[in-house]
Amino acid sequence: MARKTTIQHPSVQRLLRELGENIRLARMRRRFTMQLVAERAGMSRTTLRAIEKGEPGVTLGAYANVLHCLGLHEDLALIAQDDELGRKLQDAELPTRTRAPRKPSS
Repeated sequence: MARKTTIQHPSVQRLLRELGENIRLARMRRRFTMQLVAERAGMSRTTLRAIEKGEPGVTLGAYANVLHCLGLHEDLALIAQDDELGRKLQDAELPTRTRAPRKPSS
């Protein structure tokens, strides 16, 4: 059975490529080989290569394992931390639909 994949928005593709490149550069700065990081992250070199290319089919958990091996896992906590739009919507206190009261059962 064929895997169903979603088409990525071009801006998402660009962000994933940048993330992969940042991971690759972090690995190279530490002078870690692909084999070493792949073993520590519990994956194959092929999966690590896909991460470093920013391929969208790789799981978030695999990205997290690699970031952990590089000592960058704390950066995951920064994702969506400052949700400016969400806070503005919350502060606007948009009215919510209210249900009619229940009729008493007879």
